[in-house]
Parts: sequence; structure tokens; C-alpha cells
Amino acid sequence: MTNPERVRLDAEARREHNWKRWGPYLSERQWGTVREDYSADGTCWTYFPHDHARSRAYRWGEDGLLGICDRQCRLCFALALWNGRDPILKERPFGLGGPEGNHGEDVKDYWYYLDGTPTSSYLRALYKYPQAEFPYARLVEENRRRGRLDREFELADTGVFDGGRYFDVTVEYAKAAAEDIAIRITVANRGPDAATLHLLPTLWFRNTWSWGRTGEDFAGRPALRREAAGSVFATHAALGDFRLVPEPGPGGAAPELLFTDNETNSARLFGVAPASPHVKDAFHEFVIHGRKDAVHPDQGTKAAFHYVLDVPAGGEYSVHLRLLPAAVPAPVLNRREQEQVLELRRHECDAFHETLAPRGAGEDERRVMRQGYAGLVWSRQFYEFVVREWLEGDPAQPPAPMARWTGRNHGFQYLHARDVLSMPDAWEYPWFAAWDLAFHMIPFARLDPEFAKSQLILLLREWYMHPNGQLPAYEFEFGDVNPPVHAWACWRTYKLTGARGHRDRLFLERTFQKLLINFTWWVNRKDLEGHHLFGGGFLGLDNIGVFDRSKPLPTGGRLEQADGTAWMAFFCTTMLAMALELASEDPAYEDVASKFFEHFVAIADAMNSLGGTGLWDETDGFYYDQLQFDGITLPLKIRSMVGIIPLFAVENLEQDQIAKLPGFSKRMNWFLENRKDLGRDIAYMAHEGHPETDEDRGGMEAPEAADPAERGVAANRGETGHRHLAMPSRQRLERVLRYVLDENEFLSPHGIRSLSKVHEREPYQLDVRGAHYRVDYAPGESTSGLFGGNSNWRGPVWFPLNFLLIEALERYDHFYGPEFQVECPTGSGHRMTLAEVARELQRRLTTLVLKDDHGERPCDGGDRRLADDPHWRDLVSFHEYFDGDTGRGCGASHQTGWTALVVTCLEDVIRERGRTGATGAAGPTGVAGQATAGAPRTPEPRPAAGG
Repeated sequence: MTNPERVRLDAEARREHNWKRWGPYLSERQWGTVREDYSADGTCWTYFPHDHARSRAYRWGEDGLLGICDRQCRLCFALALWNGRDPILKERPFGLGGPEGNHGEDVKDYWYYLDGTPTSSYLRALYKYPQAEFPYARLVEENRRRGRLDREFELADTGVFDGGRYFDVTVEYAKAAAEDIAIRITVANRGPDAATLHLLPTLWFRNTWSWGRTGEDFAGRPALRREAAGSVFATHAALGDFRLVPEPGPGGAAPELLFTDNETNSARLFGVAPASPHVKDAFHEFVIHGRKDAVHPDQGTKAAFHYVLDVPAGGEYSVHLRLLPAAVPAPVLNRREQEQVLELRRHECDAFHETLAPRGAGEDERRVMRQGYAGLVWSRQFYEFVVREWLEGDPAQPPAPMARWTGRNHGFQYLHARDVLSMPDAWEYPWFAAWDLAFHMIPFARLDPEFAKSQLILLLREWYMHPNGQLPAYEFEFGDVNPPVHAWACWRTYKLTGARGHRDRLFLERTFQKLLINFTWWVNRKDLEGHHLFGGGFLGLDNIGVFDRSKPLPTGGRLEQADGTAWMAFFCTTMLAMALELASEDPAYEDVASKFFEHFVAIADAMNSLGGTGLWDETDGFYYDQLQFDGITLPLKIRSMVGIIPLFAVENLEQDQIAKLPGFSKRMNWFLENRKDLGRDIAYMAHEGHPETDEDRGGMEAPEAADPAERGVAANRGETGHRHLAMPSRQRLERVLRYVLDENEFLSPHGIRSLSKVHEREPYQLDVRGAHYRVDYAPGESTSGLFGGNSNWRGPVWFPLNFLLIEALERYDHFYGPEFQVECPTGSGHRMTLAEVARELQRRLTTLVLKDDHGERPCDGGDRRLADDPHWRDLVSFHEYFDGDTGRGCGASHQTGWTALVVTCLEDVIRERGRTGATGAAGPTGVAGQATAGAPRTPEPRPAAGG
């Protein structure tokens, strides 16, 4: 039986319906963002602080609490709450700005995404609202007092949830039709005493009329007005006419209907008379201070129904509303019909997620997967940012400072974003980041294949990609450099969204053509000496180095980066795989496949042998960055993820595929025959009895030939029927993996650390030109101020690079087979194939969010409330990164962008468990429940990471 949600997705893909016009596209935070910052010096947190958010109209978007809007954020709906004690209405999650938190920006509220379908036919989310006064000032003051070595002071630490004295506010959205939305808000009192909650379901238009601009995004002033039946009528020139219909409140009385305008309260903020007597924060004044003159009786651009709910101890109360096109007659809400719509869509949501969960998944595993997918759905946000207009300022506003034309993002004046995008985090990162989005699309490829493909295409379009080929990195600095993983995401999404022979070649060709331009930008801008050793800056890893790699080096000179070079090799192998796939039907792509083959060989040779050993350290058996200055070459011997990334650059070339491409085969063989300076180095295959020599420097390998004299000829065909491109040779791979799989180095109980634990007792220290630099192992939050201090790559576990390592190990295993085994963990005596190591790493990663034998999730940091309390224990958090020792969640708390990769890992672990029949969880050494080393292997149930 076909699932109704899949039917809707198929209809949406064919543009037969508009089920995605409405969704959870309303951001959790608009204040404090770069796009709302019109200061001369780019101090976005202080230019538009949280204190301004309730009173100041936004220019580029909106935010709200558990809200929805149309895909262009014209008409918005969200919740406002008041417990009778707070100084302001609760209209949006609260958190500390970057300069306020002891580890950078830091959200303090608790909310959870529980359910979601890709078309938003059903959505469910939960917010936990204290009954005591929300401790805004205390949270700011205590975190300001604490230093970088201290833990963050959280809302729960203030005691406001003690005794269960809070409300669980759950909102559900269910679509009766594409634009007909049933809404149910359920307020549960978890405390021992009756408590009152003021609930204000709020409807408003984004302010597009106060800026003095005209055009497609400025369709004139819309309006909301009272209807005789007590509903709100909304009219917008481009969106159309809608109606919000409420149900009666307690006792059958109609809720009080309030109106105002979504206009800045300039009197409060700037001491200047506002444009309208009714301003954005009027509902605060009315509800909290009793100012009836603050609101308009009948019309405006913002409206709310005011319900006063007296909820008994342990009781709950539900309020229903309906948002629907005005052409649909619905003067009175029919609660029975509402319940039927909600029940039907909830049932369909259950059925949809049942198709995603692998057979044999346990209850908690299903819960994690469902909330992970829900977080992906809810993290799709409307994002508008037209950089040139932002630099110019608006005609009806004060002139923008001229300094902005030489400041942040001035080089990306062509960028014109007005789209629904997958955001890294709903609050801390309410803007797209190029490499984050690439990782998001891997789980999205299963959840919503067309969305995954459309997002990857979107960032390559001319209104995002710079004319020179650079992808915009992230809002704080579009011109910075994220790792070039977009090609990998396109290639993986291509394979994940179609069975072999039925894949979307048009998608692959569209993305490949634009990625060629992006690759050229990298080659021209980041290989400064033309030696195939690349820089790139921080490359997403923030403070992993001894100094900020995005800024001029304090020593002068240049930095040759092991990760930058490896990323380019990885880019090459991915583009080669894409080109070979396209060449299978179009011989024109054989030439460009040859180009990427030869370019990879050149990069691998430079990485492994330039100047003798390249960036490889033969003594340590690891890859390091090298600092070049004053004629000196200084390896920066920090054992970090930087030295593991070279393992990612691996690709297997299937012999039967190559044989069908005579142009590519001829060029490849000619190159290896006539460039023996490279071919000799890259063709050798180390094996038992033939120790690795100086010639074995990584690159292209063929499986061992029967005749030893034939070893080293890259044209050899091995028994496996495929060839192997890799940055490290087999011996170097083994040497790096000894570190990676050592529990005293990189291998934690919950995945691979970003910095070796050896630096806890042996910090890396560098003295140069009178300055002292130091890198220590920091398993949790950053102790460094680099990049604001809100993220840390000096010890914690991060999902994205763990995921790429797992896929690389699968590709190595596909080539080397079950004979290649390594100790896992190092020193344990237990040997595994590389495929088994990959599964073990996946298993360790999944333990971060699964309940252990004590009912605790390591990501919860030992908070027993989250294990024991029935109203908390089934709620899963998806953090930005995780403590390298304990697994405690750190950084952003709603990063169901790339941390949703745990869902993909979990699915693979469950399938492997079903295949092998293994039971039980592995202990600290991770050996329980694994396939026996060397056991027969079956094909992966998902498309293989390589090939």
C-alpha cells in the first residue's frame, strides 16, 4: 500500500499540488543576525539584541515560538505565552548573544521537535515554559561571570523546573488540504498546583512596507481585520486571502481578539515617535501592563487571540484554531472535524516513518530516528538576504554607514537569497552554511529526495555561487572557506535517491558542470605556489590549529595544510567518479575524467613526496600541516583531525566500467607509462614479505599481481576487478589507523575525537618570534577565544568528519577485502576488517543519543531528570558536537542538521545487526555484537560510499 505522504511528495515533485507552500519555515531567531545588522563595525549582537526583538520590526525575516509561515515568510503564525510573572511575553526562545555567553552564543530555552513530515502535512513540537518568572537577568549575569573553563549555566540550573512547576506546551499542525491547516495547542500543567497560562496564538505579516522599496518582494501593505464571527481575515496582494478561525475559550466564551501593527516601537528604542500608534510590542503592553490603548480594536498587521487558561495540577487544556484560504467557508470551527484531520495526519505520519525505520529497530532507536528526521523537517527555514540592498540600506531608513562597503560580505554583492533552506541549527545558526547543508542532504535523501537535490542545486545557482566559482561559506563571512564537500554530497545524493539504472542523471550533470567552476576557483585561489599543496584557511574546523588559519600568519610565510590538500584530493576523486558515471552515456566526459585522474595523482604525489616526504612525517606515521617562513619548513606536529582527513581521499575504479571507456583507459595508461616519476611512486602495493619502500608514497594502487615483477604497473588488473586511488599507501593507512583506533588517542567511547587525547598530557607548544603558542586537549567546550569560542575542534566528537571517515573505511575495505585487518581498539588484540571498523565507529556514534543500561543518554550529561522523569526521558537532543570523554552534548542544542547523520548511522547498525544476528551492545572496547573478523560479507543495503 502506497503511503499518502509519499503520494503527496510525488505530486509536489510533479508540481501538481502545493503541499510545501506552508511549513515550519519561521526561524527561531532573527535578532542578532548579520542580515539585521546595519552597524558600521559589524557588531550584530549589540546592534540588534534580544531586548529589541519584541519592539523592532525585522528587515529580512521573522522569528517565533514553534511557528509556521508560507515559503516566502509573508504570513506567519506562532505562539506567545505569559505565566503571569515574566516581564515580557514569551514569543521566541531566549539565549545569550555571542559576547554574553562564556562559550559564545547560547540558547537557554528547552524545546523539542517531535514529529514532522516533509510536506508538513503533520508537525508536532513541544516547548517547556516555567511557571516561575523566567530568570533572564540571572542567566546573563551568571554566564558573564563564568570563564571558558567553566560549564555553561543553564535554565534548569536556576531551579525553575523543580517540582514540575512548568507547562508543557505542545503544538500540532495538520493539513486538511495543501493550504488548509488545523492547529491544536495543548497546555499541560506538570506541577503540583493549579496554574494560569495566558496563551496568545498570533498571526502577523512580515513587514515589507516600511523600507521604501518596490518590486516582487514588496507587494504593498497587507492587512488583518476582525470578522463578524470573531475570526481574523488576512489579505495580501501576492499571497492571497486567508482566515484564522479560533474555537471558544474556557466556559465557551470567545477569546479576546487583539490587533496591532508589525511596526517598530521607535519611542521605546530610540526616543522617536513611531510611524504607527500601534506597534509591534503592543500585546506585551496590553497583557502585562493592562494598557488597552496599546492595541487596535479591529485591524492591523498583527493579531492574536487571548486565551486565559486555568490549568489544574496535572491537568491539560487544548485550544484549536484553523488557518485556511478565505475562499473555503468556515465561519465557525468544527472541533470534531479538527480532531479527525489531526488523527488522520498523525496516523499517516506514523506510517511514513515506519517505512524509514529498518526492520528490527528497537523502541528507543525508532524514537531517535523519528525525532532526528523531525528536526530536519523543522530546521527548514525561510532565508532572505539580498546583499547589495543590505549594503545600500533602504530608502525609507537612515543612511547605511559607508564603512559597510568595505566590510563584511561586500565581495558577495550578487548574492540574492530568498528561499527555504536547511539550517545548521534552529537558534544558534539560523542561516545556511555551505558544508553543513551538504551533510544535511544525506539523511534528507531518504526523507525527501527532491528537496535534497534541489538544495544542492540551489547553492550552485548564479544567485548564490560567486561569479569566480566560490560557494558562499556562511552568513558571518560568505567569503570564508568551508571544506569542498558539495561534490561529495551531490554524488552521494545521486546514488541514494535512485536505484542503479534509474538515477537522476540530469541532476548529476547540472551539479557537475557548476562544480567544475568551483573546483577551478579552489585551484586558482588556494594553491598559492602551484605545487598542489593547498591552504584554505580554517576550513570549518575553527580553532583546531595552533593559530587562526583564516588570518595572516603571525610568523609570516604560508601554511601548507594537510586537510586543505586532502580536501582537494577528495574533491578530485569525487569529480572523477561523477565524470566516469556521466561518460558511460556521453563520451565527452572521458576527457574531464582523465583531467581529474591526473590532478589527483599530482596532489597525492605532492602530499606524499614533495620535498622528500610532502606533508607525511615518517617518524610519527602521521600527516601534519607545514609552516613555511624565512626559508624554514616547520611541521606543526599536532595530532588532530587534520592528519586523518587525508584518509578520505579514496576511490575505487571498477575494471568493467573503465573497459567501456576507451578514451579514458588510453589516457590513463599513457599517463602512467610516460610519467613514471609519478606512476612508479603510486603503483607499488605493499604486502606481507614485501616491506614498503621509499617508493610507496600513496596514490593509485592495483591489487597484488601474481608475478612480483608486474607489481608497480598501474595497468595491472587485480582479482578484485577494480583499481584503487588513495592518498595513503596501505602501510601508511595502517600507521594512521593505529592512532585513530587508539583509545588513548582518537578513539573515544562515542566516536573519533577531533584532537588526540595525547595532548592532554603532552600539549603542543610552539615558540616563534618571541611568541608562545599552545594546543591542549579540551574534550568539551572551547577554552580558546578563536572564532568566538562557541565551537571547539580540540577534542570533542563531531559527526561530519566521523561520517566521512566511516565511508572512506568502507571504500578501503571494498578494495582490500577481508584479508586487511587492524587492531580495534589498538592494543586490544582484537582484529577487524575495515568494514567492521566502520560499523564499530557507527555503533559508538549512536551510543551518544541512545539510552544506556542506566536509562541515560550520554549526550544528556548525566542529568537524571532526563532519564527518570516521564515528561523528559523520551526527548532527544541533537547537539553540535560531543565531549570527547563523556559524550555530553556541547555547543548548539538543535543541530539536527549534520548531527542527524546519527540517523543514517543507526539505520546501518540496525541492518548489520539483522544481517549478522548479533545481539547486545558493545562495552568500552566495542567488541560485542560485531561480525566475526573475516566473515563473509554481503552487499551494503544502501548504495556503497564509493564507486
